[in-house]
Amino acid sequence: MVVSEMSENEGRQVLSRASLARLGCSLDNQPYVVPINFAYDGKDIFVLSTFGQKIEWMRTNPKVCVQVDEIAGANQWISVIVNGRYQELPEPQFADERALAQELLKKRHHWWEAPMAERQLKSKHDLIDPLFFRIQVDSITGLRAVP
Repeated sequence: MVVSEMSENEGRQVLSRASLARLGCSLDNQPYVVPINFAYDGKDIFVLSTFGQKIEWMRTNPKVCVQVDEIAGANQWISVIVNGRYQELPEPQFADERALAQELLKKRHHWWEAPMAERQLKSKHDLIDPLFFRIQVDSITGLRAVP
């Protein structure tokens, strides 16, 4: 197996075709990693969520990372890491960004299902408010392994 670095442009291409990633955030020196469904517009990563631990932590510490993998086998894979900053997109001041996020996300299969199902599990019959946020990308790095 040979492992090589990917260019930033190659990493952007991976982000453009992916829809599932892992989001890493931290608070008080404790990391927290969760799967997310996302869409990438070539500049920012957009996510639909509901309020919970990750949102609470990112509001306190907006520095985050996102990992996207494409795995064909144990010795053939791609891994892209994005370092960036969390930004919540509340209404009405981010109406345009929210519309863009929704437009991009609804192209993904069941884009709304995971965050709503997870929150419904925890809150039972309470009303669930959707929350859009974006990761403003600071850097993109990646590795590729080939047999």
